[in-house]
Amino acid sequence: MEFVVALSHAYPKNKIIFVFESNKPAVEDSTLWKDIKQNDKKALRRLHDKYFHQMYLYASRSTNGNEGLAEELVSDCFIKLWENRKTIDIHESVKHFLFIMLHNHITDHFRKKKLLTEPLAQDFAVPGDEKFFDDQKHYARLYQAVKKLPDQCRKVLEMSIFESLTYQEIAEKLHISKNTVKTQVGRAYKHLREILDPKDFNFFLLVRKRRS
Repeated sequence: MEFVVALSHAYPKNKIIFVFESNKPAVEDSTLWKDIKQNDKKALRRLHDKYFHQMYLYASRSTNGNEGLAEELVSDCFIKLWENRKTIDIHESVKHFLFIMLHNHITDHFRKKKLLTEPLAQDFAVPGDEKFFDDQKHYARLYQAVKKLPDQCRKVLEMSIFESLTYQEIAEKLHISKNTVKTQVGRAYKHLREILDPKDFNFFLLVRKRRS
């Protein structure tokens, strides 16, 4: 697959947005990082391809669902990684380094913009053990599955799960009945059960329980 670097009008001038997909076999992170240090842009592309969705979901939840800001912050991390590749030393997990970088970048953004009067999402956790990273993988697959739902199912489920709204609040926002909301949530559950791996569906149920 070809790698594309595009300038987006949705962001400040000269903000680079990485957009690409790859079906190449997996490569160890340490090998990719070694190649990046040697100015290999293809290695950067593959590292980005490997972790973009996980990082994007983390950033989106950490910025209270601001998708545009989340994409910008993740892209900034890969730009910074490339620009400082000669001076950055990663001795352990490249994945952990990327998430810590993103965590710090999100925090710095809110501090610089003086937006801390708008509290960060409650699940803005510092990246830690492997369970954290396993959760990011589940979230990424769940996010992709939700996007495939019929429009009203998707909208209702996103408001219920990711915005933690009650059925009554969703009904009022969408100008539909509470029973319609319940019906759409039921349909969404049915769709997700059919398209998600059982482990991912169980993760979805766990997230639903936490949010309810």
